[in-house]
Formats: sequence, structure tokens, C-alpha cells
Amino acid sequence: QVQLVESGGGLVQAGGSLRLSCAASGRTFSSYAMAWFRQAPGKEREFVAAISWSGGSTLYAESVKGRFTISRDNAKNTVYLQMNSLKPEDTAVYYCAARYGYRSSKDVEYDYWGQGTQVTVSS
Repeated sequence: QVQLVESGGGLVQAGGSLRLSCAASGRTFSSYAMAWFRQAPGKEREFVAAISWSGGSTLYAESVKGRFTISRDNAKNTVYLQMNSLKPEDTAVYYCAARYGYRSSKDVEYDYWGQGTQVTVSS
């Protein structure tokens, strides 16, 4: 079992930055691929970024490539999402997810989810 708790969301102006954190419980965190997804009001949940268990491989949605960076610290059981050059269309609830195996962009392949953290970008 893995429990995930996100933090770091908030209100920011367009062009600003935020760093989200996702703290995981469990001693096998380093065995899990991790990802961030987001869901805006009235829209389906969408993939944002994923990282392999070692941190050596990452994957990004085209809409965030070059602006967002996913990273992890296995010693701290934490995964991060650094978000720069934020846009109003980045406004959403951001969810952290974990799966045992290779990183994936498909939400159905993730077994564990956090409760989400709200990110609001004003224009």
C-alpha cells in the first residue's frame, strides 16, 4: 500500500511559478513510477508528467513540455513538480499517482492516488 499526500498548490499570477510536492508512505517508494495528472472544472483528467522509479526517465505532456519539471527524491519518499511560466489554462486540481512498474501516461495504469491540490493561475 502507498499513501500519497500532495502539497504546494495555491494562487499565482500568469507567468509565475509553483512547486508541488507529493509525499509517499511506505518503504518501497523507490520501486514505484510516479506521475502527475490534473483535472480542470468540467474537463477530463489529463496526464501532466511521469518519472521512472530511478528518476532516470521522464515523460511530459506536450502542453507543459519546457515549462514543467518532474523530479523525485527517493531518500525523502517525495516527488516534485516544478511549474514555471504558468498560464491560466494550467488551472486545475493536480493529483499525484503511483504505479508499480514503468512510467506511463495512462491514468488507468496507476494504482494509488493522492487527494489533489488546487492550482489557480490568474490572468
